[in-house]
Amino acid sequence: MAHALTLGRRGQGRCWPNPAVGCVIVQAGRIVGRGWTQPGGRPHAETVALAQAGQAARGATAYVTLEPCAHHGQTPPCAEALIEAGIARVVAPFEDSDPRVSGRGFVMLRAAGIAVTTGILAGQAAEDHAGFFRRVEQGRPWLTLKLATSFDGRIATASGESQWITGPDARRLVHAQRNQHDAVMVGGGTARADDPSLTVRGLGVAHQPVRVVVSRLLDLPLMGQLARTASQVPVWICHGPDADATLHKAWEGLGARLLPCTLLGRQLNPTSVLQALGQAGLTRVFCEGGGTLAASLFEARLVDELIGFTAGVTLGAEGRPSIGALGLEHLADAPRFDLVETRAIGPDVMHRWTRRTAPE
Repeated sequence: MAHALTLGRRGQGRCWPNPAVGCVIVQAGRIVGRGWTQPGGRPHAETVALAQAGQAARGATAYVTLEPCAHHGQTPPCAEALIEAGIARVVAPFEDSDPRVSGRGFVMLRAAGIAVTTGILAGQAAEDHAGFFRRVEQGRPWLTLKLATSFDGRIATASGESQWITGPDARRLVHAQRNQHDAVMVGGGTARADDPSLTVRGLGVAHQPVRVVVSRLLDLPLMGQLARTASQVPVWICHGPDADATLHKAWEGLGARLLPCTLLGRQLNPTSVLQALGQAGLTRVFCEGGGTLAASLFEARLVDELIGFTAGVTLGAEGRPSIGALGLEHLADAPRFDLVETRAIGPDVMHRWTRRTAPE
């Protein structure tokens, strides 16, 4: 199962809106088939592994990182494929929460005489499939917020200089993290100030995540990197109802996809933004700020995972904060996160946290 989970992660960022599933088929203690969900979501992991195993699948055990699907979509259900291949036993962590499946796959397998074992490495599998479950159950993608800051929590000097606070090792890891997400998201202010490309570079990968900009008025540089490359790498812009129609037409002409969202006061409603991204199929979004967008996401309790890269440099109170004003008066109202891991990345420190859902 651990190997199947590793295989499934190869599909993260490439198979949305489908889950990134891994499958390993074992016959007499020997692996005879391996597979993971392919780009675009098809074919499924089980189909790939069964094709590799061939006749060796008969009487074998299939380790799958999610309940095999039971519904007819673009392809026949994987539970049916496992039955037809003669699989004797299926091991999976848990049921799929998608209402089209939700236990039906296991029912089909057991009705065909296949032994089903669940609960294996369920914690790791739940983390891997968190984005898929979040979209199915809440209609929005899993949101990871990444902040690269000085020791005192600043993202730039008072003049706006920010390249580079963290070192090359940290920046390379950020590119790897982008590669594991469906989309990279920034606010309009960051897009205007930094003119970012938001692509994965230096890893030798051809795939690129969707690039999302949250800009109420669509007032983004029409000669910037995002505009110049919108026809080659997807650019989605979440905008408000008061966006200029001329800019709307201009961005569509450049190849961008525009997602209308509602307002919350004078800003875009962050819940509406994530719901729009979920409706468009995204399951995992990697947000890289800026401060205003980060604050709105914290206020709406939408940050599921927080990744910080902290450098051994201090910029002082006049430096630009990583998170905008939250309007907190009481410490009890501050959003809380639980530490998952911390490690040195070159001269910097990475720390990863997940949102606390249970009371202390």
